[in-house]
Amino acid sequence: MDASIALVAIAPFVAALLAPLVHRVAKPFAGWVLALVPGGIFLFLLMLIEKVVSGGAISVRIGWVPAYDLDLSFLVDGLSLTFALTISGIGTLIVLYSGAYLKGHPHLGRFLGFLLAFMGAMLGLVLADSMLALFMFWELTSVTSFLLIGFDHTRQAARRGAIQALVITNIGGMALLIGAILVHWLTGHWEMSALGDEVRNSGLYGLVLTAFIAAAFTKSAQVPLHFWLPNAMEAPTPVSAFLHSATMVQGGVYLLARTTPWLGGTEAWTLILVCFGGATLLWGGLGALRQTDLKQMLAQTTLASLGLSVLLIGLGTEAAIAAMVLYFVAHAFYKAGLFMVVGAVDHEAGTRDITILGGLADRMPLTFIGAALASLAMIGLPLTLGYFAKEEMYLGLLSGQWRDIAVLVVLLAGNGLLAGVAMLVLVRPFLGPVLPTPKLAHEAPIAMLAGPLVLGAASIVAAVSTDWLGRTLLEPGAGAILGKAVTSHLTLAINPASPIFWLSIATWALGYLVYRQAATLRTLLRRFEAGLGWTADTVFDAVMFGLIRFSGALTRLLHHGRLEIYLVTVFAGLALALIVPLVALNGYDVLLPTAELGNWAAKLSWPQLQPYEWGVIALALVGLGAVLMANNRLVAILALGIQGTSVALIFLLFGAPDLAFTQFMVEVLSVVILALVMTRLRLDERDQRPFEDLARDGTLALVCGVGVSLLLMVVLSGVLDTRLSDLFTATSVPIAHGHNIVNVILVDYRGFDTLGEISVVMAAGIAIMALLRSRAKPAVPKPKPAPRRRRKAAA
Repeated sequence: MDASIALVAIAPFVAALLAPLVHRVAKPFAGWVLALVPGGIFLFLLMLIEKVVSGGAISVRIGWVPAYDLDLSFLVDGLSLTFALTISGIGTLIVLYSGAYLKGHPHLGRFLGFLLAFMGAMLGLVLADSMLALFMFWELTSVTSFLLIGFDHTRQAARRGAIQALVITNIGGMALLIGAILVHWLTGHWEMSALGDEVRNSGLYGLVLTAFIAAAFTKSAQVPLHFWLPNAMEAPTPVSAFLHSATMVQGGVYLLARTTPWLGGTEAWTLILVCFGGATLLWGGLGALRQTDLKQMLAQTTLASLGLSVLLIGLGTEAAIAAMVLYFVAHAFYKAGLFMVVGAVDHEAGTRDITILGGLADRMPLTFIGAALASLAMIGLPLTLGYFAKEEMYLGLLSGQWRDIAVLVVLLAGNGLLAGVAMLVLVRPFLGPVLPTPKLAHEAPIAMLAGPLVLGAASIVAAVSTDWLGRTLLEPGAGAILGKAVTSHLTLAINPASPIFWLSIATWALGYLVYRQAATLRTLLRRFEAGLGWTADTVFDAVMFGLIRFSGALTRLLHHGRLEIYLVTVFAGLALALIVPLVALNGYDVLLPTAELGNWAAKLSWPQLQPYEWGVIALALVGLGAVLMANNRLVAILALGIQGTSVALIFLLFGAPDLAFTQFMVEVLSVVILALVMTRLRLDERDQRPFEDLARDGTLALVCGVGVSLLLMVVLSGVLDTRLSDLFTATSVPIAHGHNIVNVILVDYRGFDTLGEISVVMAAGIAIMALLRSRAKPAVPKPKPAPRRRRKAAA
């Protein structure tokens, strides 16, 4: 069973590949068929609960790159199992919902494929123990969310939201990779379960903390990186329901929870998470009141809930961590249910505007029940999971210290705002007088109702089963984060004498006050936003616009289309790379490890040449003179072949007939191809260029030639290191089974290099063929049609 854990992250990707085919075959039942995959994963993970509760954790390692000690390691403990069960369970309902919501859409199969891949990426993220595997799945969530948010790519808003989410979360992905590499460098481990206090006690703790917090804040949309999440509402509603409840945005919360044992507990950790989490909580709660679109209201409350979770992780007490675990599940249940309810209202009534909705409870009674169950959990009333999460939040802040009092005030205000928004979402669309809507509202299909009803009922069943809830959810989840045993004290009993009871009363009272004054608060908040002028969203647009303008200007500067300047730049760089080290580094001492060169120029000596070798040099000089003195381009092209022939003769004289043969072939083909290409130009003329250009090009040619010659002479004056050639000689036959060592080097030892060279030659050949075929043919003038004669009118 342990080895099957890896299949939990792989199975959704397989289903994603098959989704278009399943949709083509099953048509209206595609959602039901594909929901079997996450449903099966959910049931498999359920079977692991007792094993995790009794044994603590299940670890699986799969060899990935053994040569570098890299494994795909997975860990199932109380924390990862809680997240994985929530992802797969809600994912099953979302897939069902998607099949009904997008029924008849021509690209439903593709959408379901993206959704399943998104689910697989998130499952892999929460189950991964290796930080490299975590990074891989982390980036996959960004890519798949980009595809889902921009699914309706014909709309500019959808494209903008997808790009914005991809840019921000990928910045966090790079920060995560940097943090993972630093942790491995400090500890020698890739697995998070193997880490202790090494990182916290190191001098680079601040840098590692910054990297991981940056990754978490971008993914979980903390202020000031929050603006991408509301814009992600351009995605279809099933995506919003899944993304805001159990996937992607919860990745940052999971990362902070997972790194708490070896990063948390410091003053910097607490201060950063509590301050930014509290700011995000209040910002999201107020932002929800500013909206009239139900999806945008829920999106802003997701910001608030993410900030609340980050704040609780920052506190780090046993009560705060227990509250975070309970709140994650409670929030996932009610937020997925509310988004599915809003999607049903939009699907059946034709609008999401809360100001023009009313009285839908009579026409959509089951949808209203689903909305009521989710909203009560969001308010935090008894007999719901939200109630226990709220009670645990307040429990750990009764010390009387000023910090705890300040955090308690923030939590009370944030929970009150969330309760007020929940009342608005429940009461305004469903109760009161019936208002006309763009479509005649009616009940949604059963596949769209299953999610809200099941999740609402599950929230109540879990809440009343306090012993089971504490033993299977709170204790394993909180224990995995804190690294120690946690004892549950959940109970349905209400103690009116407890301060927590009165804090809950104050929360509900504040929520009711927010509900009653929602219109006034909305007006004030919109005036405040208009007065700001600049927001994080507009700053992002300005930065992206400036980046595009800068990229365009830089492209026009560097890619101006003048081949002459390109070549001058390349050869000037080559000249500097050759001459500067010769002068500054004492003649490439690194190439001569045996001794110091001292005055390397004095040690260079001209070799003793044989008469036939002088003859080859003379031939090369003749070719050089022919190129320089050629009176037209054709003669210059043909004269270039003399240089290549001279090089081939040198190869032949020094015992490399295969290289000489290759060189001969290259020269012949080069001359032929160049001649064919140059037929598009006038070959009977010589380039007429100013003397300044000729002097510049001639100087560059001399400097590069002298530099290459000096470099070769310096290399040859050193001691030849034969270790590599000895390796080729010793291994070419037993390993590569080839007696021709040169061929073995080209095909085996330098196989990819040779493949690259072949690819370059092939690409050049294709380009040349395209140029030859594109020669303009003389246009044949078409005969003009004869003018029509007008018929004479009949007398």
